[in-house]
Amino acid sequence: MSWWLIGVMSGTSLDGIDLALTRLHPEHGIDLVGADCLPFPPELRNELQALCEPGNDEIRRAGLAGQAWAELTAKGIHALLARHQLKSEQILAIGSHGQTIRHHPELGFSVQIGAPALLAERCRIQVVSDFRSRDLAAGGEGAPLVPAFHQWLLADPEQARAVINIGGFANLTLLRPGHAVTGFDSGPGNILLDAWIQQHQDRAYDAEGCWAASGTVHSGLVAQLLADPYFSRAAPKSTGREYFNSLWLERQLKNFGQPLPAADVQACLLELTAHSIANAVTGQVSDCKSVHICGGGAANTHLLQRLKELLSPLQVHTTAAVGVDPEWMEAMAFAWLAWRCLQGQSGNLPTVTGAAGPRVLGAVYPG
Repeated sequence: MSWWLIGVMSGTSLDGIDLALTRLHPEHGIDLVGADCLPFPPELRNELQALCEPGNDEIRRAGLAGQAWAELTAKGIHALLARHQLKSEQILAIGSHGQTIRHHPELGFSVQIGAPALLAERCRIQVVSDFRSRDLAAGGEGAPLVPAFHQWLLADPEQARAVINIGGFANLTLLRPGHAVTGFDSGPGNILLDAWIQQHQDRAYDAEGCWAASGTVHSGLVAQLLADPYFSRAAPKSTGREYFNSLWLERQLKNFGQPLPAADVQACLLELTAHSIANAVTGQVSDCKSVHICGGGAANTHLLQRLKELLSPLQVHTTAAVGVDPEWMEAMAFAWLAWRCLQGQSGNLPTVTGAAGPRVLGAVYPG
């Protein structure tokens, strides 16, 4: 037996909404049948970014932004279904992560907006959302959640693997035969790189890492960035814009005391991402032979090259090498998490999030 599901994910990079149309075969895996990325209109992107920080009239603004997010998603889903000649009644569920605007596991909450009831109304498909709250209620970090999907899809009975998702933040999953899965947020992925190039070149991201590659790396600054206490904290741990943001970077540059060309700062930020990921991998496992990269960072050629150099002799590939398109891994994961919820099966890994035990994740909005 198999089911059609749609996974919806928009991450901290705020580059758009990823849609993954999947066919799930419980005993055989999951097929990516179709996918699309819906770019945010500039005004919505700006509002979502602003909502990640304290501001005026936040509740009303968050409500309106969540509705706009749902309307955009619904239009994209209708277009995706039409393209593949499918009807809404053929789809078991939409797994919608929503858009994170606050993540405070130390206070026991994480906020994702996305008007799931409105999305269910517009699509006439049941929606599963709010995946993080139950794990947080059980004492967990509420993140990362994708390692459970990595285990289900990619665990090898004979070989240890590391899977690294590089979005706005980077998180890793360590799959070792005979051991519990471990994973955590290693730190910034694209978040600081994107913010710096937007500030200095008015570009959304550093395509293939070319600007970073043009700069000079200052080892003293990289060492200072890596000295932040987050990187030495023991797992389970997760992070977000609340911690690593432009203000954090401004403080670091001020403390460094030496003015640097903007391209050099970009080069150092790429080194921060690469070193924090590499340190997380090598600090956790000694028997890992391969590392598989997914997320938007998989398209950053310079970052991948640095990871290959830092992690040598480990083999570093994108998840395409194991049959999963790196661009759509997270959206597929939320399709799978929706299915787990509807089956009454747990979606978290306590060894990853620190929750008191396995929990069924998600709230269901009937179509």
